[in-house]
Amino acid sequence: MEWLNKVIQVFRIHDLRKKILFVLGVFVVFRLMATIPMPGINIENLKAFFGQFQVFGLLNIFTGGALDNLSIVMLGLGPYITAVIIMQLLTMIFPQLERMYKEEGEASRQKFNQYGRILTVPLAMLQGYAMLALFQKQGAIGALSPTTILTSIVTVSAGCLLLMWLGELITERGIGNGVSLLIFAGIVARVPVSIKETVVKWDPSQLPAYLLFFGMALLIIAGVVMINEGRRNIPVSYAKRVRGMRMYGGVSTYLPLNVNPAGVIPIIFALSLMLFPGMIANFLSGAPGMVGNIAQYVGGLFENPWVYGILYFLLVCLFTYFYTAVTFDPKSIAANLQKMGGFVPGIRPGESTANFLYYILNRILLIGALFLGTIAIMPSIIGGVTGITVFSFLIGGTALLIVVSVVLETMRQINAQLQMREYETF
Repeated sequence: MEWLNKVIQVFRIHDLRKKILFVLGVFVVFRLMATIPMPGINIENLKAFFGQFQVFGLLNIFTGGALDNLSIVMLGLGPYITAVIIMQLLTMIFPQLERMYKEEGEASRQKFNQYGRILTVPLAMLQGYAMLALFQKQGAIGALSPTTILTSIVTVSAGCLLLMWLGELITERGIGNGVSLLIFAGIVARVPVSIKETVVKWDPSQLPAYLLFFGMALLIIAGVVMINEGRRNIPVSYAKRVRGMRMYGGVSTYLPLNVNPAGVIPIIFALSLMLFPGMIANFLSGAPGMVGNIAQYVGGLFENPWVYGILYFLLVCLFTYFYTAVTFDPKSIAANLQKMGGFVPGIRPGESTANFLYYILNRILLIGALFLGTIAIMPSIIGGVTGITVFSFLIGGTALLIVVSVVLETMRQINAQLQMREYETF
């Protein structure tokens, strides 16, 4: 029972125990805020609305149910994540931002992060207003006065900024990445609700379907762990250099390339793009004339599971290549290796090394893109085979990737803390 010994060892170490208890305390604060509704909001008509629109059901999972009761943190960390993604995309347009993000020191990186925090404010206010306007138009909530709307927008924007601050506190004083851990907490918070629904609707005749469902879920989780941990190691050697009376270099190491370097971002991009036409078609389906007919045709097209699944799969694969091109630059890596006296054995430094990295990256990226596309459509496939949709986050999609990534990263950091203290004791 090695894992049990590690758990006991973790709670015996004062600093590590303090960090973990701090993270758990922030989780409690997050869950309490998720149950506080906004002022002047009636939440009775929201259940049917979230069952009708899939995108809001997904956002509700990420916020741990904070959206379907219009709580003060109903936006979750969505505006902050959007701001970070926008800032990363802007590095492709503005060279100064690119230097600030990639090349300059820690102070420049902090300034870049500050720009992301500032951008979160208008995005949160805009998203809060858009959601309230949409809920009113669809009849999910009643008519709101301008004062109530303004109060609600300020409240949900402050809730988003408070979550952002709590996430950074976890990163600074706790274990792991705070933003990822809060998203993880929101996803896992739906587990008790899913268990309750399963118990209430339990039918003994569905036992084989549940066994098949959880068996496939275990296989999928194992596959996600394998791909997330998969790396292509490129050997790198450093030339020997003599400075004064000392010799530097002459060692060999490797450059790891992840099989899935883009993470969950391609699925989020593809899902947003796929659900947007369907939502617009639903809004315009009642319009007279050609506009209404086109909207009904588009809505019916996106409701076809085959068309939806194929387009979703292709978009995830395309966005995997696109986002990797934004965040991973083989030319800069080759230039940095050349500056430090490093080289790939058998490959000339500089442009030849960059071309070699491009070649290797494109080969492993094909596996990562196909994997992400398959994971994205897996809930629809298994849900159609077994008829079970309650525990959909166990069989694929963004939620599963986030849960697995956060658990693996947190375990790595805890193990690193334990090993560091073992070395100090030695």
